[in-house]
Amino acid sequence: MSLDILALQNHLQEVGLLGPKAVHYGGPDEVLLCSSGPHSHLAEYSILCGPSRLRVLVRQPKNMESVQPHSPLQGEIFLHQEKKTFTAQVEEWKHGCWYHSTSIFASGLDELMEKLRDLTSTECFEQLPNSKMPQRPFWTGAFAYDMVQWTQPLRLQNPPKEDELLTILWLVERMVVQDRSRESMTVHALQNDDWAQKMSRNLNQYPVLEGLEPPVKSQESSSLSDQRHEAIIDDIRESILDGQMYQVNVGRWWDGKLTEHPRRIFQRLSEKNPAPFSAFILAPDLGLSLVCCSPESLIKSDGSRVFTSPIKGTRPRGENDEKEAQLRDEMVRDEKERAEHRMLVDLMRNDIATVAKVGSIRVERFDVEAYAHVQHLVTHLSADLEDGKNGVEAIHNVFPGGSITGCPRTVVCAAIDEIEQRPRSFWTGSIGWVDVHSGACSLNIAIRTLIAKQQRKQWFGSVAAGGGITIGSDPQTEVEEAKWKAAALREACGWLETEQSDLPVGKLATHPLLIEAPPQTVRAGKVEFIDGSENETNGVLLIDNLDSFTLNIAHAVSGLGRNVNVLKARNGDSERRWNREAVKELIERIKPTHIILGPGPGKPTDSPLTMAVAHAALSEDITVPILGICLGHQAIGMAAGMEIVRSTGGPIHGSPRRCEHQANGIFSGIESPTLFTRYNSLCVVTSGPTSLVETAYEVGNRMVMALQHEALPIHSVQFHPESVGSRHGLTLLQNFLSIEADA
Repeated sequence: MSLDILALQNHLQEVGLLGPKAVHYGGPDEVLLCSSGPHSHLAEYSILCGPSRLRVLVRQPKNMESVQPHSPLQGEIFLHQEKKTFTAQVEEWKHGCWYHSTSIFASGLDELMEKLRDLTSTECFEQLPNSKMPQRPFWTGAFAYDMVQWTQPLRLQNPPKEDELLTILWLVERMVVQDRSRESMTVHALQNDDWAQKMSRNLNQYPVLEGLEPPVKSQESSSLSDQRHEAIIDDIRESILDGQMYQVNVGRWWDGKLTEHPRRIFQRLSEKNPAPFSAFILAPDLGLSLVCCSPESLIKSDGSRVFTSPIKGTRPRGENDEKEAQLRDEMVRDEKERAEHRMLVDLMRNDIATVAKVGSIRVERFDVEAYAHVQHLVTHLSADLEDGKNGVEAIHNVFPGGSITGCPRTVVCAAIDEIEQRPRSFWTGSIGWVDVHSGACSLNIAIRTLIAKQQRKQWFGSVAAGGGITIGSDPQTEVEEAKWKAAALREACGWLETEQSDLPVGKLATHPLLIEAPPQTVRAGKVEFIDGSENETNGVLLIDNLDSFTLNIAHAVSGLGRNVNVLKARNGDSERRWNREAVKELIERIKPTHIILGPGPGKPTDSPLTMAVAHAALSEDITVPILGICLGHQAIGMAAGMEIVRSTGGPIHGSPRRCEHQANGIFSGIESPTLFTRYNSLCVVTSGPTSLVETAYEVGNRMVMALQHEALPIHSVQFHPESVGSRHGLTLLQNFLSIEADA
């Protein structure tokens, strides 16, 4: 049974192998990574960590540079590439206390993990566990969402208080693994470990975990009223209409006094709201406990491959099988839910592309996963690691998870800071384990999480929940969805009486769906980032406009046999002024074979480099074939005298739309009409004479979907050919790459 690991945990505290009675083995801190509920492809193993003798704390640095007040919702973004280093305090357990041992200075999660290698043995455990588990000492713990300050090029307007805990990790040299397929438990440690030897004698001697009484009722307060919550959603939708972003995940908090120890709350949740990526963390001397019943994985790696499982799309459970099937079918067919999910899949494909071999990213499964109160759409992605890359780098590049931020990532992280006006702490951060030598890891997204803090003898708790807001979001529905997601935790804390919650409850279940996946390419070219100072790159130049799909384009083009050089157009360097002459010099020096003006948030004028390239191409200062995608398309239209207006019928983000064309040029060999995925709030319209010819339209509203210069090798498309929903996107890109530069 999945609850056996909790029963064992309680027993070990009684016999002095965990907690305050085990201090001669290590600290009294506790970490349990628990896959609760029935065994499945998600719930495979639980890890109960033995007492640790080394831990690492990262706190909010003092004197972080302030950022002036601004509104990302209105397009005001201040980028900061240079990161202030943070200090990781290494503490050693000795003489019954945690003592400072040394300090580590790092500027990112990847650098922190790399520097922990010197403190971590490479010796394997005496008895090796399953290959999906750590094979040697590893680090486990939690990263707060606010580590976003080092994974995204921005500073927060509402940062954590100085010295606020941002990361806590323990070195684990001994553990108990519960194999959920066999419901068996095994002990793993280094040779001659006294704790492991005593632990083995206690594996089958623990009493069954008794059911818990309902919690004593306590009062809660919410950070938002329903009315204010709805108003925030309306503000986000207005920003989406203006083209600033596609989706924003906004959270709402509930805070209150806890009437029992967080461990009991975790036991109650494990029984009533089991989830495959649950966790319990306790640091008594810090007065901190994390109680997590997350259904979502952020990243996994076995050392050679990476896996991620984005969740987006939600419905409640049904009161019976028929109603449940109806709700499930409604979610699968709902355009808003599918668009939101497709957007997240495209985002996570982009994120793991930073470490993946070209052509190796695949959609393994697409399911509806049902939990106690809600059911979700879930896609499982995998990729082979590029030579020289590892899971540690993947963690840094995917953090924080796209499902709890939105898209484009950098812009929406800034918007979340503006909207929520409080640090997220460990909510929507990650909990899990990392082998710092091999890069093998497993981290969840810490949703459905209670952050408990102790003041003197009293525990207080904070719970948050939210949802991804798109243009199709209904404010009242989104408010109710946030309440669904928080219901189980609020009930477990005693803040919400069970009878107050009329949500049906069901058992965990998985329902496979037909996979929607991008066409596969073969590995051929290379993808590299450049800064513009290089000479004769002789590859395809891809202008990155701060979009979250740029690397999907790069991998698609590279998979078609070309080297791709990515140049960031928006990097916070306000000193550089782009114009036609500067662009001409750049292109003559790096000598690209083709140029792709990439997508991005905001308006074309937000990217001076993109606009300068468009003007230079139309003026024949450069003669390299050019393809504009989304914002790049709008930049070409604007440079040619067309107007940029809000899309007719409203924004479309993540939805395939039928496009009709003449089946020539970059559309050669593609049936008409055909489906291409749109991600846009703005579009181009003709307002007078122009040198551009309209070559494709959306069926039904005649919105311009593609442009081509009447004489020059300049093309553009409003849709995203690299998306999972663009059936013939690779053919279109190949057609563009077959165009040669004018002599």
